[in-house]
Amino acid sequence: MKNRSKVRKFANLAIQLILLGITYGFIFRQVFLKNDLPGMFQNLKGKLVEPFFIEGFALVVLLMAVNWGIESWKWRMLIGKIEKIGFFQSFQAVLTGVSISSFTPNRIGEFFGRVFILKKASHIEGILVTILGSMSQLMITILGGSVAILVFIPNYLSATPLGHGYLYYTFLAVAVIFNLLLLSLFYNISFVTALKEILFKRRFGKFRKFLGVFSFYRHKEITTILLLSLFRYVVFSFQFYLLLRILGVVLPFFHAQLLISLIFFIMAMIPTIALAELGIRGSVSLYIFGLYYSQIGVMGHAFVLPVLASSTLLWLINLGLPALAGTFFLFRLQFFRNHR
Repeated sequence: MKNRSKVRKFANLAIQLILLGITYGFIFRQVFLKNDLPGMFQNLKGKLVEPFFIEGFALVVLLMAVNWGIESWKWRMLIGKIEKIGFFQSFQAVLTGVSISSFTPNRIGEFFGRVFILKKASHIEGILVTILGSMSQLMITILGGSVAILVFIPNYLSATPLGHGYLYYTFLAVAVIFNLLLLSLFYNISFVTALKEILFKRRFGKFRKFLGVFSFYRHKEITTILLLSLFRYVVFSFQFYLLLRILGVVLPFFHAQLLISLIFFIMAMIPTIALAELGIRGSVSLYIFGLYYSQIGVMGHAFVLPVLASSTLLWLINLGLPALAGTFFLFRLQFFRNHR
């Protein structure tokens, strides 16, 4: 028994050290080896003396804490159905999930990184609950992106076949039906519990039991989850807008939010690794802003560096810094439990 305990402790420590090394390695490679840092720093240096830069940048950093604070609150509420935890414990779990998700495809490591902080509840149930929280955030991103597309097309792509007539209204109808269907499915997520009786009637008995976790959430709780996800969406959208403004990209607030919603929507649809996402995010941002400026008759590349810098800084502040902070909590995770 003592030998087994020692093996578990050694295995826990080994996994913790491996995750720590991979996280730092990926962040160093992405930030210092794959980006034009000198160009971005030069752009920042020129903006330091401008009014509101320091205050605006400080507000962006402050909103990062608000962003992950809302996510911690949301996860605490979700996970509370299977194990009661405090807000600070939830905050640790969320940051740890950010660390592990940084080098996994589509941030799936976030689902696993959080649950190992749980002491009693099933890790599998914890993963399913975490997926539910991520689905709520994706729902808001899809809804916001759909609205942005439906506004963008008639205003900036009116010269194309999609920009007017029956084709646009068909697209509008499909988008509305699709979003209503998604909302309906999400509000009735408990159907998964009933579906398991059909799909896994005689197999995967233990997994069938875990799927019952989706029946724990009522419509009122689903609404709260979606509202918290919406608050997060508003926060990190506003962060992007602030960074664009303080770095010299001047455009009306409505148009900026429209473009930002499109960028987040496209990023949500692209399969990627979170750390590789930085380069993709910059490319998508440049494409969307370039499309906007070309449609209003503004040509040139004056916006390129500020948009890239804004996109990179948003990633560094909202994902890079929390990922580094989350590594301090890696050694609190228990990947193997002692069974008595």
